Amino acid sequence: MKRLIIMLLVACSAVTPTLAQSKSKTQKKDYHLVIGDNKEHQYPLRVFRKLRTIRDQFGQKEGQTYSVIKNPNTGIIESCERITHFYCNAEELKTIDNDFMDDEPSSYQILHIMPGSTQQFAINVFSEGGKRNTTLPIRTKDTQEMWFLATKNLENPQLRDVYAIVWETDDIAATAEGTIYGISSLRPDLYTKSLETSKNTFRIDGRVGYDLTDSLYVVYMADTSEELDKLADDAFVAYMPVVNKRFNFSVEIDKPKVGRIRTVMPDGSLCHLWTNLDFVPGETYQITTHNGYYDEDRDYEHRVGRYSGKSLLNKRQVRGIDDVSVVDDADSILEEYVDSVSYHERPFPEPSPLLKLRMEMKYKNLSIKKDALRAFYNSLDPKSNASWARKDRIFDRIIKQNQEVDADFRDLQKLFKDYFKEFDNLVDKRAEILGPGYEEILDFYTEQNKWLTEMMNSGVQLPKSARKTQKALNKYIEKYMTEMAKLMM
Repeated sequence: MKRLIIMLLVACSAVTPTLAQSKSKTQKKDYHLVIGDNKEHQYPLRVFRKLRTIRDQFGQKEGQTYSVIKNPNTGIIESCERITHFYCNAEELKTIDNDFMDDEPSSYQILHIMPGSTQQFAINVFSEGGKRNTTLPIRTKDTQEMWFLATKNLENPQLRDVYAIVWETDDIAATAEGTIYGISSLRPDLYTKSLETSKNTFRIDGRVGYDLTDSLYVVYMADTSEELDKLADDAFVAYMPVVNKRFNFSVEIDKPKVGRIRTVMPDGSLCHLWTNLDFVPGETYQITTHNGYYDEDRDYEHRVGRYSGKSLLNKRQVRGIDDVSVVDDADSILEEYVDSVSYHERPFPEPSPLLKLRMEMKYKNLSIKKDALRAFYNSLDPKSNASWARKDRIFDRIIKQNQEVDADFRDLQKLFKDYFKEFDNLVDKRAEILGPGYEEILDFYTEQNKWLTEMMNSGVQLPKSARKTQKALNKYIEKYMTEMAKLMM
């Protein structure tokens, strides 16, 4: 329990078809169907050509993905994907509505979602004869506009082709930033039904709790608990986008495996908390996620999961806190910190179970937000050609995220007040207990302030929002220096 107190102190411290090119001896042909002249009237060529033009003229080479999956026995393409991020003048997208609507007769599904709608959208991509189902999140934010069109593949009746574009518009700068998806894949209607009835299919049927606004999860899978622990952050097997507070996943497996669910944060980073489950063929796990915990499927866990004696998860991967299972790497990080500052020699009593849980969850939230802030700074390259308007938005996010870090730190201080009420004999040790937290939060704000100062002194013309950010940081630093001085006195 000593380590929990230390952790609390540390807490206070610091897609769719490939956009094929026309036939040419000088052009490399995409792994996508080649449209014959006699078939052009059957295909959404206006959309195809419009998206190809945007991709070729404004697509960002860095971060572009292109993949092809072929049947190993026949060599026939089962799926191919090209995903391209782009920046352009908003005027370039002025006719996109007309292009999609004019090609509507050659499609069997078309969808347009305007900014302001809460509807999210994802594309299911089937491969390996329908055994593997990958979900690609397309529209994930309310501020995005999206066009989606699906049509039959003219060369292979087992395939469908999908074109999609999603973007956000900066009205002040008159610019647009978005992503183009070009996908050819196996037709979902041919394989969804067989997946639902297969005895080898494991499924996750998920719901997002009232206390969360999560929009995306990722799933990891391994044969053993040891292999699961060794998986890299980017080794997930599928996305699970949240649509109307629901998410799901299905996979064909011939034997029990272990899996992990992680939340993708709004900035694209992964949450430090995760959930480990036993993946069992023919079973469905019903789960509801909450802020720092989840409602488990008790029937599942008793029949084939961690209470059944059949679980493949190891003890570290199944940790209970008042019947709430939360698994992460905080223990190992905490041990290193404890060793470095010798806090294990300071025997502070542990708080009550409820207060302990509240403090731990607040610590997790604070750590996640601090990591998100670091990611924002890492995305700022003063020498890049990205528009100043876009950098302005990043600094605005930094200001807001710092406000949330400050609020979480204040909340954690209030929880420590409750801790001192439980153990009034520790009042005279307040400086010893809270001091390291103040030092770390000051270092965190000072680190940001130093970065901004160095950028400004180097001659880089940062936007006005950068100076606004530095002004806010100076206020936090002044406030916490004053509070720390009073605490030490």
